[in-house]
Amino acid sequence: MRIGIDLGGTKTEVVALDNDGMAIFRQRIPTPRDDYDQTLRAIVALVAAAEQATGAQGSVGMGIPGTLSPFSHRVKNANSVWLNGRAIDQDLTALLGRPVRIANDANCLAVSEATDGAAAGAATVFAVIIGTGCGAGLAINGRVHAGGNGIAGEWGHNPLPWQDVDEQRHAAEVPCYCGKSGCIETFVSGTGFAGDYQRLGGPPSTGVDIMQRAAAGDALAGMAVSRYERRLAKSLAHVINILDPDVVVLGGGMSNVDRLYRTLPALIKGWTFGGECETPVRKALHGDSSGVRGAAWLWPD
Repeated sequence: MRIGIDLGGTKTEVVALDNDGMAIFRQRIPTPRDDYDQTLRAIVALVAAAEQATGAQGSVGMGIPGTLSPFSHRVKNANSVWLNGRAIDQDLTALLGRPVRIANDANCLAVSEATDGAAAGAATVFAVIIGTGCGAGLAINGRVHAGGNGIAGEWGHNPLPWQDVDEQRHAAEVPCYCGKSGCIETFVSGTGFAGDYQRLGGPPSTGVDIMQRAAAGDALAGMAVSRYERRLAKSLAHVINILDPDVVVLGGGMSNVDRLYRTLPALIKGWTFGGECETPVRKALHGDSSGVRGAAWLWPD
């Protein structure tokens, strides 16, 4: 049995998978925010609940909204800031009495979709989370590729490529939480999409509301959607020019916009070197469960 934990900023989820990858136990609880020790206790309790319910002991993998530094072996870059600077894998290994594997949550998405999801069997998978924030992960032959600095796939904190004058103005006016400006996250996250609609003159709205208005023929919403698609296409083309993955998988709230899968392929071609690009862009098959499933698959054998 494989146990996966998805440690998020607001909720923490556990799943237990049998040897065929079927979920045999699942539970979600609120994440104990700003309390590291309580977070550890909550994770231990979830593992215990999974093993009690199934009557079996499992390997444990966990996805976090950050990464483990390969140098200090402590968490860095986590927007759940109470995790930063902590040796969470070592602490959980001591508490659970078995090794625990940790990976970035977007890398877990990539592993899940490469294993038995929308990119099953693909050698190189680039997986994007476009929700409140924006991140990405990379799986090669079904395994996490974290890179020598532990930051492979940190796509959202590169500058939006090929910025036009309006996008340059946006970059100057909308700083990213990481301390830099012009980050892809500030343009193509759900938050960035809603903010752009408001800057165009629309009322404060959610991404879902804007998409519904665009579908109903609202011109301003339609403009915001077109701008969003173009920016996402440029951002993905930049990755394809460097990595040329076999499949791009989209997860997070904005991945549920079905129109993207019709419009992005043609738009991406306009920004890839040579103008040729047949890289499939697919919705995550496992949806919100993909990250926690990928955490379980951090133990593939």
